[in-house]
Amino acid sequence: MPRLLSALVALALLAGCSGLDQVGRAPDFTPTQDSASYFAMASQPFPQQARSTGGVHTASLWNSGRASLLGDRRAEGRGDILTVVIEIDDKAEISNATSRARSGSESMGIPHLFGVPQRINNALPDGASMDSAVATNSTSNSSGNGSVKRNEKLTLRVAATITEELANGVLKIEGSQEVRVNFEMRELIVTGYVRPEDISRQNEITYDKIAAARISYGGRGQITQVQQPRYGQQIADILLPF
Repeated sequence: MPRLLSALVALALLAGCSGLDQVGRAPDFTPTQDSASYFAMASQPFPQQARSTGGVHTASLWNSGRASLLGDRRAEGRGDILTVVIEIDDKAEISNATSRARSGSESMGIPHLFGVPQRINNALPDGASMDSAVATNSTSNSSGNGSVKRNEKLTLRVAATITEELANGVLKIEGSQEVRVNFEMRELIVTGYVRPEDISRQNEITYDKIAAARISYGGRGQITQVQQPRYGQQIADILLPF
């Protein structure tokens, strides 16, 4: 038991000291060199064949190449960048009420059965009779009320990188953004899958066209640490049965 207590105390001290390295300093940015976006942009693109007519390369302003003046600038391959527009304005209000009532009664008697009930009645105590041998009554009532009210609004724009092109042409995107204000870091992370035809001419895509979208908006820093309960309090809330 003493060893167990010592181990718990040491663990609590280590957990409490895990944020001491951030005292008096702003939170660090997350390195981007090891991210999937950096790998997709830094890798060599697949070779593309140049368009030619009769063995002579065309340099017309009206061709469909991306390098053309009027070419399509939409993201289409690994390493390309597009803008994700997040405009969430959801509101839900649900109210349910249920009520149920039931009552029932049953009675069964044997007044005449070849004279057997009469003979039994003579042997029963005063007031007892086989005329109503069995009687049951039941009553049940139940009621329930439920209410849900939610309102969410979020408007953001973030640049995302195509990290993978699937066999069916669907593009996997990943984007992150970090903004540090004083000693608080605000983080925005977006991942998911999009179709190339859903990307607009402005090289933008809305969040409702992203399949398996994962959008995270949060922060870390001094304000976030103050808003979180201490490690000991969190452990006590989990372990204490009352």
